[in-house]
Parts: sequence; C-alpha cells; structure tokens
Amino acid sequence: METVQDPAQEPASPPAKPARSAAGILAAFILIVFVLYVGRLFFITLVTAVLLAFILEPLVGFFMRFKVPRGGASFLACTVMLISLYLAGLGAWSQAVGFLDALPTYTQRLTDLVDSATVRLEEVERAARDLLIPQRVRDAEAAAQKAREEAEAARKAAAKRRRPVVEPPLPLPQEPEVQEVRIRPERSVFVNAVFTYLRGFYDVVLMASFVPFLVYFFLSWRDHFRRSLMNLVEGEKRDVIQRAWEGIATVARAYVVGNFLLGIMLSVVSALIFWFVNIPYWQVMGPVSGFLSLIPYIGLPLAILPPFIAALPVYTGWAAYLVIGTVVALLHMIALNLLYPKLVGGRVHLNPLVVTIALMIWYLIWGGAGLILAIPITAGMKAVFDSIPSLRGYGRLFGEGD
Repeated sequence: METVQDPAQEPASPPAKPARSAAGILAAFILIVFVLYVGRLFFITLVTAVLLAFILEPLVGFFMRFKVPRGGASFLACTVMLISLYLAGLGAWSQAVGFLDALPTYTQRLTDLVDSATVRLEEVERAARDLLIPQRVRDAEAAAQKAREEAEAARKAAAKRRRPVVEPPLPLPQEPEVQEVRIRPERSVFVNAVFTYLRGFYDVVLMASFVPFLVYFFLSWRDHFRRSLMNLVEGEKRDVIQRAWEGIATVARAYVVGNFLLGIMLSVVSALIFWFVNIPYWQVMGPVSGFLSLIPYIGLPLAILPPFIAALPVYTGWAAYLVIGTVVALLHMIALNLLYPKLVGGRVHLNPLVVTIALMIWYLIWGGAGLILAIPITAGMKAVFDSIPSLRGYGRLFGEGD
C-alpha cells in the first residue's frame, strides 16, 4: 500500500548554489581590493616596472640584433633609460629653479588677472542690475540707505554727548611674578606631522629605487619566467596560459608603447610651438603638456594649464591665452582621433563604461597612480578573460561589442 506524503512535511530544499557562489565572489573581490589597498606601494612599483619593461623590450630586441646576449641587451636598455631619466630630471630641476626665482612675478601677474576679472564681474553685475531694476527703485534704495547712515551718525553723536566722565581707577598693587615651570612635550603635533610626511616620502623613494632592478630582471629573465610558468601545467591549460601570456603582451605593448610614442610626439610638437610663441620654460612645459594630454577624460584641461601658467609674465591679453588653449586643444584632438588609432591600434577594446568605472576604482585604491595604470591593467584583465573559455563572457562584458 502506497503512502501519500503530506506536502507540509516535505523537506526544505537546500540553499541555492548561485547565492553561495555570488557571496564567495563578493568576498573574494573585497579581499582583493583590501590587499591592493594595503600593499598599494608594492603593487604600484611592480606594475610600473612591468610597464617599463614592455616599453624597453623593443630596445632590447634592437641590441640583440647585433648579437648581444639578452642579459647584456637588457643592461644596455636599462642604462639608456636611467641616463635619459637623469638628463630629463636635471633639465627639469634647472627649469624649476628658474621658475622659483621668477615666482613673485607670476604671483603678481596672477593677482592682477584676478583683480581685473573681479572688476569686470562687478561691472557686469552693476550693468545687469541697472537693466533689470527701474531707476525710481534704485533712487528709493539710495535715499533709504542715506537715511539709515544719517540716523546711525546721529545716534552715535547723541551717545557720545551723554557719556559720563569716569575717573580712571587707581592702579592695583602688583603681585609678585611667579615663574611658571613648563614641561616640554616629547614631540609636538607639527613635528609628528612632518615626520609622518617624510616617512611616506622615504617609502616612495625606497620603493622607486627597486624599479631599475625589477625592470632589468623582467627583461633578462623573461624567457626563463615563461618556460617555468609553462612547465607548471600540462595539456590544455598550457595552451590557455600561452594565449593569456600572448594576449597580455600584445595589449600591454600596444597600449604602453603606443601611448609612450604618442606622448613623445606631442611633447616635441608642443615644445616647438611654445618656443615659437615665446612661452618661458618651454623645454619643460612641452613634455608636461604632451603627456598630461594622454590622461583619459581630464587630459585636455590638464594639458592647457602648464602653458597658461608659464605665459603669465609674457601675455596680458585674454586673446593670447585663447590662442594657446586652441592650439593645445587641436593637438589633443589630432592625437586622439588620428594618431591614437595608428599607434595603439584596435587591440585595446574597452567600452567607455568599463573605462570610467576602472578609473574610479583604481583611483580610490591607488590614488593618482591608479588613473595612469587603470587602463593597461583593465586591458590586461580583458586579455586574460578572452584567453580562458570559462571567462570569455567577462571579456565580452569589458569589450566594445561584436
């Protein structure tokens, strides 16, 4: 005889696996963000070294064409990088010293511009007020203001006449001075703040000193790292790692090297234009404006700011600044619309929404360095997703569509 089970007594169904999976993904994401934030100085140094290695890889290949071993070619490439950075830093320092000497002139000129703009705004406000408010209302307001001032003056005069004559009080006997014994604190708040700031600066300099060594090891040991990584897995996983490696290398080389060459071109052209229009410190303002122009979204206003500041003691009219801003904007538009597709190519397929979210996330985690490193890191992640079959959906989510 069959028994019919009561529906009310049916065992409860186990929790759904997608819910557990989503919770695990969220926990892993929070843990990764926490680790990246806590170790941001280490990871910024590591990623910077990797990107510099991609920039120097073509130079290593150039030296290897002359039968130079990879270790020697990597050493020569790093030496060229250090010499270039030293010369650039030396030139920037000399220009910075001259800028500091001329800083009072820039401050006075900036004050004059602000005062001029304030006067013009007041004139515009007065003209608008005269246009909108009738003459009889303005006359009534002026008469009321004059009456208030006369009433206030009369009140003060009456109060002054009614003020009684008060004899000065007799001096009180002075108490003997007691020397106060102060206990000097161990360290003031200001000193603690200075020590904290210098400690952070020291940590940055210390980590930056590792960059040349990391770049050299990444370049000279590249083949060894690749073979060792391939030997860790077998079968289809080796093919996946091979595709991921090649995808990351292609995207990083296209983005990093392409943007670096584009920045050099913009720096040279901007410096020549600034020299032609007699802008001071054009040797520094050109490269600064050229590379700032490559920052996503905010590159154009940042690129216009350096020549504006440098031109303060030279030009007094607003027409000159309008011309400078127009020239920088034209260079920016030409670089993004004509040169960027040629140098970077169509290998970095990231949709604008992903780029915007990536910039916000990496800025919150790594600050200003995150704005510079956000796109190459995100593009590398997309290359990995495209290489792994189970993650290609995320790669399509990051991409621009079919």
